[in-house]
Amino acid sequence: MENEQTLSVATTVAAIYDGVIWFFQNLLFAFYNIGYAALNPGLWLDWSEKKSIMRFVYYGGSVEFFFAVLLVILVLFFIGVLRPSFMWGQIRVLEGFANTVGRFFAWAGLIMVLQQVLIVVMQRIFTRPDIVLSFGVPLSYDISWYAEELKLYNALVVSLCATYTFVQGGHVRVDLFYAGAKFRTKKIVDMFGSIVFMLPMAVIIWMYGWYFLWRHLIVPKPSASDALDRLLAKSRVLKWNVETIGFSPNGFTGYFIFKILLVAFAGMVFIHAVAFFMRSFQELREGQASENKYRDLDELPDLTEVAKTNN
Repeated sequence: MENEQTLSVATTVAAIYDGVIWFFQNLLFAFYNIGYAALNPGLWLDWSEKKSIMRFVYYGGSVEFFFAVLLVILVLFFIGVLRPSFMWGQIRVLEGFANTVGRFFAWAGLIMVLQQVLIVVMQRIFTRPDIVLSFGVPLSYDISWYAEELKLYNALVVSLCATYTFVQGGHVRVDLFYAGAKFRTKKIVDMFGSIVFMLPMAVIIWMYGWYFLWRHLIVPKPSASDALDRLLAKSRVLKWNVETIGFSPNGFTGYFIFKILLVAFAGMVFIHAVAFFMRSFQELREGQASENKYRDLDELPDLTEVAKTNN
């Protein structure tokens, strides 16, 4: 029994050791990968060549890409540790990106409402089977196409406004102890949550979403288990095969956009997890006076003051 326990412990220690070695080897090799990709952009950006497309597909969901991104984040973070003003600059840029994207695509909610009203009017009042929009070139689709397209506006709001809502503090939270915790405890919890929950979740969604996207754009369909050599071999017969099949004969034909939005959502959550960790770290380091420093929050006008002004 003792021998079995000793063997089990030894196996576990060996596995941990191998994992640590694997991690740091990939992290060090990321320096080479970044330099090689920067010096040879044609190998993965020249999409007139089929092998470039397959390289892009492979590396976009690869271990090499993950460690290259991780290396960039670590370098920027450690520079920020030495120069706090640089870290605040990173936070402002990343949060500004989330705010800009979110504020722009939030208008999709209004467009969705207006289009739904248009659909009802055309169906119930004018009894038209289609809607023709013309801005020089007529755009004519069946009403069912526009009805199914409403899902796209909802997906735009959900996927591209999630980090904007997070910056603004608009997400619903189930608070068990956070509100009553001390300031330093809150910042530690925020840092822990961004590393343990936000980043892994974003990475997992990206890994599944990346190949899910490309399987609806090209044939032969790539697989996450395919090695680079196998994908390059497949590239000999590669063809674009963008998904355009709707749920109904005359329904919405752009469902591949939802796959793109899934990947975009994962990328934006990953980016903001980094920004949230940096902000929590800076606020923890500088104290409570720095809470919400440089945070660009939307402010609604005071309706009471507006009413007094009008009167």
